Amino acid sequence: MDQHDAILSRLLDLHPKKIDLSLGRIERLLDAMGRPDLALPPTIHVAGTNGKGSTLAFLRAALEASAARVHVYTSPHLLRFNERIRLAAPGGGKLVDDDALKDALELCERANGARPITFFEVTTAAAFHLFANTPADWLLLETGLGGRFDATNVIAAPKAAIVTSVSLDHQEFLGDTIEKIAYEKAGIFKRGVPAIIGFQPDGARDVLSREAGRVGARSAGAAPPGPSSASERGRRHRRLARGGAGGPDQRHRRRPAQCRLAGAAATDYPRPCGGSRPPGRRNLDRRRP
Repeated sequence: MDQHDAILSRLLDLHPKKIDLSLGRIERLLDAMGRPDLALPPTIHVAGTNGKGSTLAFLRAALEASAARVHVYTSPHLLRFNERIRLAAPGGGKLVDDDALKDALELCERANGARPITFFEVTTAAAFHLFANTPADWLLLETGLGGRFDATNVIAAPKAAIVTSVSLDHQEFLGDTIEKIAYEKAGIFKRGVPAIIGFQPDGARDVLSREAGRVGARSAGAAPPGPSSASERGRRHRRLARGGAGGPDQRHRRRPAQCRLAGAAATDYPRPCGGSRPPGRRNLDRRRP
């Protein structure tokens, strides 16, 4: 058992619900901690249903190839909680070590006391403390769920906000239609901040574009729509089933890349990136023993 596991177990018991979307509790905790969220490096905020992890991996590779120091916050973890928090370091970031994580969690636990707060909220506050106290040039910040009331959305002025492809997810919290879910994810758009919209079904794309305009976000590029009608998709599938010319549609390979390139452009990174494969994320290790 990791030395911080006991603290994480206690934090799980501070709220009767695993998910309770609100910004009030984390703002109260951050106030008690001296607002580490106001001392973060320039931040790129990423929401969406599909493609968040690969977008973050690409951006980290691009920025680190330009010698930038990069923090990364993702969730959930695969094996150990430490995987959620990558701290900038010379030559490439490293996962937070056990001692630093334990200290940050204990600080949050003391600052919060016994007041109700969800696990994701209090651990996000711990991550912000670690990010604020470790020198870096950039923070790549992934939402946990949705966007509008996600704990990460206390960030008032990111350098860019990206929404990758939206589909039906967490419907009990975000709504039962693509449009409702897109509205919640569009909550990360901020006035004057570049808004990057990835490949979307028509309903989500319309909502995201409308919300970006409503809040006064700066349009920084959006992926073109794909096939939107059942008849169009059906024709494509029948053509492929018959072995028709043109081969398989490769748009699914380009969708996350469009977000990644637009996000990278927002950072003005000067050199091409190297490898960007996110370790462990839905990958099979095909190496033979």
